[in-house]
Amino acid sequence: MEDTLIYNYSGTSYLLDKGNLEELFLAQYSEIQKNTHVPCFFWGNVEQPFILARCLISLSNIVRSSFSLSPFQMALLKDPIVTAGNERLRFEGFSHCAGVYARIDVMPDGLDGEFPENGTTNVDFNQPLINALGSIRPNEKIMLSVGEKEVGLYKNEERIIERKVPLPAKWIKGLGTVQVYLSESEKRYRFNKIQAQQLFRAMPKGVIKTDYYLTVRGNKPVFSPVKSADSVCIGGLHRLRLLEPLLPYIDSMQVFSHVRMQSTTWQLYMGNIRLSFSLSRESWRGFSGEGALLESLLSDVSDEWIDALDKYAYVNQSVNPSRLALENKISLDKTENITAKLASMGLLGYDLDDREFFYRRLPFKLSRIIGLNPRLKNAEKLIEDGKVEILNNNKERTEARVEGSGVHHTVILEEERERCTCDWFTKYQGERGPCKHVLAVKKLITA
Repeated sequence: MEDTLIYNYSGTSYLLDKGNLEELFLAQYSEIQKNTHVPCFFWGNVEQPFILARCLISLSNIVRSSFSLSPFQMALLKDPIVTAGNERLRFEGFSHCAGVYARIDVMPDGLDGEFPENGTTNVDFNQPLINALGSIRPNEKIMLSVGEKEVGLYKNEERIIERKVPLPAKWIKGLGTVQVYLSESEKRYRFNKIQAQQLFRAMPKGVIKTDYYLTVRGNKPVFSPVKSADSVCIGGLHRLRLLEPLLPYIDSMQVFSHVRMQSTTWQLYMGNIRLSFSLSRESWRGFSGEGALLESLLSDVSDEWIDALDKYAYVNQSVNPSRLALENKISLDKTENITAKLASMGLLGYDLDDREFFYRRLPFKLSRIIGLNPRLKNAEKLIEDGKVEILNNNKERTEARVEGSGVHHTVILEEERERCTCDWFTKYQGERGPCKHVLAVKKLITA
């Protein structure tokens, strides 16, 4: 009986081999019908309209900012992604260079309204809406509506509607990467309002081209150009000035850093509203080019599994890979792999406080994500052209030779380390994801 267990599904008990549990999971969630044609996702009042207005204006400023693009490119601007689900509203956006990601979460106790269905849209915040947000007074009442094709603001007799717009390609690539980085981030510091304001007042002026480090001396947080023990590395420190207008309204601030220092995230807490602000490693490096999702896209996952996990996330509105694996007796590797794929498809964001993914559906498919990643396409081309030769492959070490332009590259994969002799790997040392040669070898040996 050790290899069997009793499982209850739809009021009936089953005696199952553990190997059949995955089939039961697939069957269970294949039956779910998602309501994808509800015109309204949320309608109701906001408990802190003045604070939300300040946050939305800041988010719009973030979206309209760029730290590496020309004025012509800056003219091609799009605005927030809005999600209603799990009794909360979320507003997400990137700077146009995709090196800054921000999200506003309005928590359940900050809303007084109805959620007929969960759903996501992406709209353009134009000047009339920005003006209306800027005129909201602290005690003024507003109503919001979020629908499939529009977002509405209702203020006294004023009614402003913003329509759905296309999602920029940079955002599509960056959305998956930033969620992976968030899931790999750890809380480093928590500061009260006075500490946060003192920290920002001491920030160096102008554009900062060198790395700075956040550390605490005594009880005082400081930015320093000198690295020290337990410090957090910040590239493009001047980008933090986008948060300055919100500092008078915060209760506290938390700082999270990626385990390999590829991003930092600053969370501002304002009553029942929270703003998350993530910076890429350097101001010229957008999240869209970091390649954090490439390895998760290597292995083939059936449409059946993607559909089942999509429906699981739709029903539960959140996904914790470890809990999902434990509760459904599914391998952790499988749940983590499919979770990464769902994130890359725009179906999952990541909540640092809850330490789990949340569900939101954006209008693009996995095939488009693969098409937007030239390293992955080039790796597949290397395999198709027969340019990858596996010299040695065992549990501890894989060695391969990959034909390049007039040269052969050596790829070595070990349990804790991977190497390639190409210029890409030499320059970035794996910090921006694997090179096409490493990807090709990994795909070939796992095929």
